[in-house]
Amino acid sequence: MRFLRRFFIRLSNFATAKRADQRLREELAEHVALQTEENLRSGMSPAEARRQAALKLGAAQAIREHHNAEQGLPLAENLLLDIRYAFRMLLRAPGFSLIVIATIALGIGATTAIYSVIDATLLHPLPYPHPNELVRIQANLPGVGAHDIGFSIPELRDLQNSGIFQSVSLWFFGTDTLTGSGQPTRIAGKSVSPTYFAVLGVHAQLGRTFDPHDATPGFNNEVVISDGFWKRALGADPNIVGKTLRVDNDPALVVGVMPASFRDQGQTNEQVGTELWAATGFIADPSSPLVRGTRTPYQTIARLQPGLSAAEAQGRIDALVASLKKQYPADYPSQGAWAIHLTPLAESLVGNVRQSLILLFGAVGLVLLISCVNVANLLLARASARGREMAVRQALGAARMRLVRQLFTESLLLFVLGGFAGFAVLFCAQKFLLQFVPESLPRLNNISISWGVLAFAIVVSVAAGTIFGLVPAFLTSRLNLTATLRQEGRGSSGSRRSSRLRHVLVIGELALSLVLMVAAGLLLRSFWDLFNVQLGFNPTRVMAIESSLPNPNDPSTDIYRTATQEAVFLRETLRRIRTLPGVEETAVSDRQAIPLGHGQNDRRLVPLVREGQEGQDRQPPLLDTSIVSPDYFHVLGMTLVRGRFFVDQDLESTPLVAVINQAAARTYWPNQDPVGKRVRMLGRLGRARPDATTIVGVIADAHTESLADASVPQMYLDLYQRPAKFIAFYLRGAVDPAAISEQVRTQIQAVDPELPVFHPQTLNDVLASSLSVRRFSMEMVALFAITALLLAGLGIYGTISFLVNEQSREIAIRLALGAQRRNILAMVLRQGLTLAGAGAGVGLVGALIVSHLMASLLYGVSPYDLSIFAGVTAALTAVAIAASYVPALRAMRLDPITTLQSG
Repeated sequence: MRFLRRFFIRLSNFATAKRADQRLREELAEHVALQTEENLRSGMSPAEARRQAALKLGAAQAIREHHNAEQGLPLAENLLLDIRYAFRMLLRAPGFSLIVIATIALGIGATTAIYSVIDATLLHPLPYPHPNELVRIQANLPGVGAHDIGFSIPELRDLQNSGIFQSVSLWFFGTDTLTGSGQPTRIAGKSVSPTYFAVLGVHAQLGRTFDPHDATPGFNNEVVISDGFWKRALGADPNIVGKTLRVDNDPALVVGVMPASFRDQGQTNEQVGTELWAATGFIADPSSPLVRGTRTPYQTIARLQPGLSAAEAQGRIDALVASLKKQYPADYPSQGAWAIHLTPLAESLVGNVRQSLILLFGAVGLVLLISCVNVANLLLARASARGREMAVRQALGAARMRLVRQLFTESLLLFVLGGFAGFAVLFCAQKFLLQFVPESLPRLNNISISWGVLAFAIVVSVAAGTIFGLVPAFLTSRLNLTATLRQEGRGSSGSRRSSRLRHVLVIGELALSLVLMVAAGLLLRSFWDLFNVQLGFNPTRVMAIESSLPNPNDPSTDIYRTATQEAVFLRETLRRIRTLPGVEETAVSDRQAIPLGHGQNDRRLVPLVREGQEGQDRQPPLLDTSIVSPDYFHVLGMTLVRGRFFVDQDLESTPLVAVINQAAARTYWPNQDPVGKRVRMLGRLGRARPDATTIVGVIADAHTESLADASVPQMYLDLYQRPAKFIAFYLRGAVDPAAISEQVRTQIQAVDPELPVFHPQTLNDVLASSLSVRRFSMEMVALFAITALLLAGLGIYGTISFLVNEQSREIAIRLALGAQRRNILAMVLRQGLTLAGAGAGVGLVGALIVSHLMASLLYGVSPYDLSIFAGVTAALTAVAIAASYVPALRAMRLDPITTLQSG
């Protein structure tokens, strides 16, 4: 308490320091006056009286300083004095100050921008209570290379009753159709377990969410809606709770409205912006039966028990898996190696974007480091120019540490001002910069320039200023006073130390630039190879427009229940679309068949039993399955390898047929002709259906799932034999993308007015969107590499220029003694090349390490590609020569007489 009381007294004195100092001055003056009068009365002359009074009092300045040290906060006072002096020094050299602040603003602004993306995507916790308890549960069959195969309802109940989780929920994202109020409206919806909102730990702002204990086998006809949908489509009706909507031709009772701040969990912005949630038990039509062998294709999330870590939960899950394998050996064959994996929900939502963002942060960190090194070089050059000033101040009694503190304050002030300048530019340009961030980036809407981002900018500025400001300050203070005062303009031991450090810094700049340029070159080459990969289909002049058919809870009311019923609608719609201007060919498929245009959640993995190998298929193969019309392959330009495509005569009443790709043929029928082979799909009871499907054709592998991999085993089924609910119409021809959507809507709704039409896009746009994250990473790293190269060029230019200025007297003497000017040019260029060679040598080692770490981000290019390493080294050398050439020309053109006379 005594310490705090003393501190607050000192703080109060510090706040009133000017008034207190004035009172002390007056008191000292009064004391001198009184003593002077007393001396006068004793017979001294006026001058002697004043002198003796002053001698008796002592040094007034020392008394004031001692008083301030005892009663105030001298450290804070000295800091304020240093800051004021630093401001004056910066204003005396405005050009230097602006260059340094701009360089720092560039580095810190870019770093803060990337940090804001990482903060929103990787670091910011999910907006739910206790987000660390939320996990995604995934079932895998690593023994047969199958991942995320889903859970059966009994397995889901095993998880719920394990004691590991508070709640477990299934969810499936899709689209619903709102009818009954004019134009059919497509809305983003989720089918969820009644426990869904309990898992997330959120509540409705109006009404309620679902009852977690609801045991309804199928849909319970209750829905919860989002605040945005409530306001946009329902006019913010305050009495909406208890009213009925018409969703997919089913009555849906609104039981709650979520808060405006609620954002759903999901990997895409569309999933995050879900507008309607429908509760279902997933064990009745139109979902799955209560059979252990029948797994649902849905996502599973859960909330761990309080205090249980993910690692501990994983251990208990492993024990549960081992127990279930022993209890149900027929359902879990050993060759499948069935396993359950827990992933923190926040981590699972980010997916494979994490590596790209970490690469970007590393790249921008190198840019910041290069910027700081450049600033340190400028500070060293300026310190050398101020060597005589520092020597004079030390000769007059200034303490060395006092000078270090003053110089460090100047450097730190520059870095802080640069940091604030970079943050200010970022804050003003945030809307413009967000346009360049791909829409597929997870949690894109969370990116903002917040107080946390400002704190990051301040911390980085202070840390960089401390690291790169102390070294120049210490070097400047270590002067040989005699040599500095006598050899003004001719260098000194201190300037030679600074010169060596500048060389090291430039070498470091060049090395870091080479690392960044190699990374950018590898990403650019990888992107180019991906962009020019042989797709296996032709996206040119093809447009896809989506729609969705009603999926009522009661299948008996579904007018599109069978493939025959659906085929009538599809054939008539295709006939109408073919009459539109510019349309040459048409086809239709389910959403899963849109090349590169569907998410992981849209994939349909179907377990198969190969006829004749029933005993061998204890763990049935899983094929990525799509449903397409006969014209699909021709419209997309896919190549038939053997067999045939679907034909119009393949109907629901005829034998079932399928087309597979070469990857499926190689994987499941090696060294055989799969045409004519028959497979049976596992039915709703987990057994093979009696109606076998005959493989009638094999197509060439195509990059429809991933540009980086065409070897995904795939199977295509005939849409006229198997119905689909979420469909896409394909149009090939010279159509106007801006007008065709409304024209297609008119034709579809002429056949069925209740159907929505949405998401028109060309396949070229789909292709570009699939590359958006890679393109963003490549562009950002390339931009950072160019920036780093320019900064390194400026660094070597500054260093060589300073060397020329330092050695101007020596160069003048050489010229006066008959040296050829081309020799002077070669000498200076040799110094630049020496620095470039050292930087390239160090940078190549760093580039080898970095390229090895980023190998998983590359496609079609070796991380040690010789042409890229050689090209980058050559480019760096060329920049170094160009940066050295200007000061070399200046050195070559020196006038010996003028230079020696001025020296």
